[in-house]
Amino acid sequence: MPCFSLRFAFRAPMRAAGWVAALSLGLAAPAHAAELVVSAAASLTNAFKAIAQQYEAQHPDTKVVLNFGASDVLMQQIARGAPADVFASADQQAMDKAVAEKVIKPESRHDFVANQLVLIVPATGTVPVHALADLTRPEVKRVAIGNPASVPVGRYAKRALDAAQLWEPVSAKAVLAQNVRQALDYVSRGEVEAGLVFSTDAAIAADKVKVASAVPLNVPLTYPIAVTSGTKQPQQATDFVAFVMSPAGQAVLAKYGFLKP
Repeated sequence: MPCFSLRFAFRAPMRAAGWVAALSLGLAAPAHAAELVVSAAASLTNAFKAIAQQYEAQHPDTKVVLNFGASDVLMQQIARGAPADVFASADQQAMDKAVAEKVIKPESRHDFVANQLVLIVPATGTVPVHALADLTRPEVKRVAIGNPASVPVGRYAKRALDAAQLWEPVSAKAVLAQNVRQALDYVSRGEVEAGLVFSTDAAIAADKVKVASAVPLNVPLTYPIAVTSGTKQPQQATDFVAFVMSPAGQAVLAKYGFLKP
């Protein structure tokens, strides 16, 4: 009898210890958050980083992975199979291409902000540039413009210069940028005498560039957002778009200088 009691006395604690260890391991195992890939125009970089932080705070089960670049390039990446759940473009043309390529859900498309095209010069620049017409001055050797073939800000710039009948003389001086932030960098570093960017981009480099003038456009400068047709998590993607459209998301965008669409 003592022998039986002794064996039981040892086995019970061992079983208990085993269960405690197993439970401890289960509780300690990290929960892997689902990744939501958001491909967004380069001009949204700062605002969307802030929006992603707020969204993750409210949705701890989701990790937002941000992919920034020229809108057309992002659309092409998605069309070629790159993972993306949400696409945010800096102009309607890139989103129209996404519709044509069937890479977004058209019913999920919304215009969520507007922006403004501005003419900027280096903060320490000495060349007198105050309006688009000044870009034809002989002192202006180089002008940073987004590539109109693939960059929304470049298409807007070409439209404005065409309307002012200045495209031909100015395009001869153009330094084509692959996205709006690259155009901003060229001006910030003083590598060009002037550039055309969005007002929100000029604002983040206010210590390095000056806004010479706002540039009028004959079309609205609005940004659309949509859920991709290839998303494997449509509900989370829809929730993110809804957050961007919500008062909280709009407040973040307004903080970074974006306007109501």
